[in-house]
Amino acid sequence: MKIAVTSASGKLGASIVKNLISKIGKDNVVGIARTPSKALHLGVEIREGDYNNREHFNKALQDIDAVLLVSGMDNPQKRIQQHRNVIEAAKQNGVKKIVYTSIVGAEENNAFSPIVQSNRQTEKDVKNSGLDWVIGRNGIYIEPDLEYLDTYIEEGEIRNCADQGKCTYTSREELGFVYANLLINDKHNSNTYNLVGNPVTQKELTNIINQVYHTNLIYNSVSVEDYATERKAALGDFLGTIIAGIYQGIKEGANDVTSDFEIAAGRPHKSLLEMIKTYTIQEG
Repeated sequence: MKIAVTSASGKLGASIVKNLISKIGKDNVVGIARTPSKALHLGVEIREGDYNNREHFNKALQDIDAVLLVSGMDNPQKRIQQHRNVIEAAKQNGVKKIVYTSIVGAEENNAFSPIVQSNRQTEKDVKNSGLDWVIGRNGIYIEPDLEYLDTYIEEGEIRNCADQGKCTYTSREELGFVYANLLINDKHNSNTYNLVGNPVTQKELTNIINQVYHTNLIYNSVSVEDYATERKAALGDFLGTIIAGIYQGIKEGANDVTSDFEIAAGRPHKSLLEMIKTYTIQEG
């Protein structure tokens, strides 16, 4: 079986590639990247693949048995056609199975919803492809919070609009492990899984970060409107609006969902404390 992973130069794609290598060997794994040179360090065959270019994928998916489609990062409406380029090329090349990395989130009522809606459309496209399929709905990654730690320390707080809402954080490492399993085990075919960890509040997150990093951060909640204004000023209108929408979703319970991780992975999801400790070791 030869398995291809799109967006292999990204952090999630790279994690999936590494986990596949450990399970089926590097000769059976192909990485696809828009800029192939950025993925050469993975030690597998790398093929060119820009989501906007159907011809790239007509070539990149030759002799491939299964493909892992990592959700794109473009404008929500552009993503739908970009993903279809991969799906149609997979069908043309006789790929047998497609696994898609979707997301957990509210389909309506916040600024993140258009991205969730575009992912749901691709889920439908994958299911209607005629191929064997598995869909994973990823939780929010913990890594961005940890990458932002210096700013938190400088400001003395973690500040957002999630309030008492619970978030089922995951990590790219955990997702890399579970997606490799979904790709190689056909017993998971025709299933949609919530790939998330255990639910925690922002205050609980803050306390665990303090425990691991020996910091003295506090959590402060602000209104959705104020947080959106702050994030747009810091990150620009598009990204600021998206980030505010994510935390609004957490506040409103969109990310407090039942986890299917253990069913999909064959082992429990790591706790938030374990994920943060693992991150500090890897980064240290």
